[in-house]
Amino acid sequence: MSFPKSNKPSPVDLDALVDKMTLEEQVSLLSGEDFWSLPAVKRLGIAKLRVSDGPNGARGAGSLVGGVTAAAFPVGISIGASWDPELAREIGGALADEVKSKGAHVSLAPTVNIQRSVTNGRNFECYSEDPELTSALAVGYIEGLQDKGVAATIKHFAGNESEIQRTTISSEIDERSLREVYLRPFEDAVKKAGTWAVMSSYNKLNGTYTAENEWLLTQVLRGDWGFDGVVMSDWFGSRSTTSTVNAGLDLEMPGPTRDRGTKLVEAVETGAVARDILRDRTLNILRLIQRTGAMAETSDLQERADDRPEHRALIRRAGAAGTVLLKNNGILPLEGHRTIAVIGPNAKTAQIMGGGSSQLNPHYCVSPWDGLVEKFTAPCLTYAPGCTNHRWEPLLEGEISVDFYASEDFSGPVVHSEIMQNATTFWMSPFAGGKVKPQYFSARLHATFVPEETGLHRVGLFSAGYSRTYVDGQLAVDAWDGWTKGRTFFEEGCDEIIGEVMLTRGKTHVIEIEFATKPPENISCPAIRVGIGRPLGDLGIAEAVQVAQESDMAMIFVGRSGEWDTEGWDLENITLPGMQDDLVAAVLAANPRTVVILQTGGPVEMPWINDAAAVLQAWYPGQECGNAIADVLSGDAEPGGRLPQTFPRQWADNPSQSQDLEIYPGLNGKVRYQEGVFIGYRHYARNGISPLFPFGHGLSYSAFSLSNLQLSANADGVAVTFLIENTGSRSGSTVAQVYIGPPTAAVERPASELKGFQKVALDSGNSQTVTIPIPLRAFAYFDIDTHCWRVEKGLYTVSLGFSAADLVAGSTIEMASTMLPV
Repeated sequence: MSFPKSNKPSPVDLDALVDKMTLEEQVSLLSGEDFWSLPAVKRLGIAKLRVSDGPNGARGAGSLVGGVTAAAFPVGISIGASWDPELAREIGGALADEVKSKGAHVSLAPTVNIQRSVTNGRNFECYSEDPELTSALAVGYIEGLQDKGVAATIKHFAGNESEIQRTTISSEIDERSLREVYLRPFEDAVKKAGTWAVMSSYNKLNGTYTAENEWLLTQVLRGDWGFDGVVMSDWFGSRSTTSTVNAGLDLEMPGPTRDRGTKLVEAVETGAVARDILRDRTLNILRLIQRTGAMAETSDLQERADDRPEHRALIRRAGAAGTVLLKNNGILPLEGHRTIAVIGPNAKTAQIMGGGSSQLNPHYCVSPWDGLVEKFTAPCLTYAPGCTNHRWEPLLEGEISVDFYASEDFSGPVVHSEIMQNATTFWMSPFAGGKVKPQYFSARLHATFVPEETGLHRVGLFSAGYSRTYVDGQLAVDAWDGWTKGRTFFEEGCDEIIGEVMLTRGKTHVIEIEFATKPPENISCPAIRVGIGRPLGDLGIAEAVQVAQESDMAMIFVGRSGEWDTEGWDLENITLPGMQDDLVAAVLAANPRTVVILQTGGPVEMPWINDAAAVLQAWYPGQECGNAIADVLSGDAEPGGRLPQTFPRQWADNPSQSQDLEIYPGLNGKVRYQEGVFIGYRHYARNGISPLFPFGHGLSYSAFSLSNLQLSANADGVAVTFLIENTGSRSGSTVAQVYIGPPTAAVERPASELKGFQKVALDSGNSQTVTIPIPLRAFAYFDIDTHCWRVEKGLYTVSLGFSAADLVAGSTIEMASTMLPV
């Protein structure tokens, strides 16, 4: 990859440089110095290298919550729904600016694991259930980042399609399925985009941790694909010294090191790790430092909040481009409505991102209510929440003082005090002014809470560590005695424990929280969260019904949030949380002119779908959430999205659902990918299951036709040419999709697979001739016996349409028998 001319560093002879380094200096570059950086080697002019979490922003080096503000872009599944690699490239370029604003050189993004299950907690962070769509978007995103000199770190390599026991479980995947599905985005990231870094996953792959899997890291990644960048561990994902280094893991993160340092020096001196291998690992790090322009950087790497107008505009445009119009009985776009009932738990809350390591502190958040007020003016809007949809009690907000002790029992003096703005934090080193050890301290948090209503309130508490919460001096919640591991804080925290207290409207109640560390199982992240809320009850739905009946039309904003769609746990089902289905059904009965706006990180069941006038899936579209949604509802923007993942009618229909627990969620330390290559829409077609909404589905505010399909073979594959026409009355966009069906093969193959696509925007009445190149390998399957890609002789069906279930044109083409290398 070449450097941008504007910041191309002076060339450094890396071979000469590595040979000048002492053994200890080489080893020092193979593990982090702290949570987010590698150490400098000042003697040789090698500067510090810093990384920043992604993929929907650049958080910087602070905690997972709070810190310097950053731009929040649409999450992965929203980008996936855009079906637009050029848009992904634009977003990558903007995120490069964001990474630089945080004084960093490397983005820990994109996430390209395949959406195997509809309940995966990290489903929102991934692009698609389809490897070809994922690959195309990943290439655009990576090129956008790296064209501006910021390294991409494609992750998680590989087999991390569930969050259940993800740090220990073994993903059992046959090689054909790996090559055709789960490794495809990584392969294109290396071969087409030239990614500069890859992050190994936590899990084992076929019995061996990926961080020490020589087949994966050396044979496939470096040997078959020619990767010359850095392989880094996921945070605390390295568990050994010699095994990881010898297998191909260059960098252990984070620091200070657990497995390298003096251990690695000793391993080299005793011959357990060859010096040539150590030299190669160090060269890879030096190459990354040089590629990012960080080799001789002299800046102090200060973080800043860089709220750019062009980023605001891009986020708003991208949010609309990923919004999918699932159903429309002519009610959208909105025209001439006098009064609108705005209903639902997500109406006045901006659900802009998922949870876990991708979350950040946004510059601002625009809620749907805010966007609608800006678009339609407040007098025509009325509001009712209807019900709640939180997983945890609403976060305790406001100034909170924290006193730290250099002990685990509050003994000794207070060694540091500071102020938090809410009652949730991950204590990431360094913190507390460096006055306590990250795994050995205690803390007291002091806050107040003034209720808006008198009555019963629920106090929720969970922590990675021991904790208690007192209200007005009385113990309300105990997560100390009998602490039990749950599914919060990356599987290091307990599940939320609820206590009930009677509180008085307008009274200032005193809240005290105690915390002490406990040994981590794997990921070191002392953390706590406290929330206080009031149950809404059936009266909320009754109020919503009344508001809907009194309005010309209604909009219901329902779904989930980053509490549900989050790293570290999988959903238990795909029904809307709480009483949301009841709320939707009641409002639809009260006013048939109702639009349902969904915000989730993946599919949901919709028992009320037949009664809805329109359904819009808006995902988590970033900080411009409400504006992007209002743009689509009003018709100022086209609903540009198409589903990147099949929406099943019921949870039991999805590919990983089985009575065999080893298939999902896993059993006895193994999760077996029994479905093989029949993932996503391939599964539904193979089993004759009709989905609620098929892969690739999405409606426009206009109408389109496809015609004049022509196929022409060439040395590189087949060119698919056709005419697309906007036959509707408005400008609009659609996605033309090409699917390939094989002849009878030596192995079972899907009847139809996406192999090409093109997003096209046209004015009313206009047409365009489009050619989509289909490479030769698109006709092949991976032959595990010959270790190559095999195109079998025969007639292949080439189908063209608007979704996997809406193929409107087709033809066949004869292909010769061909063997292609890996």
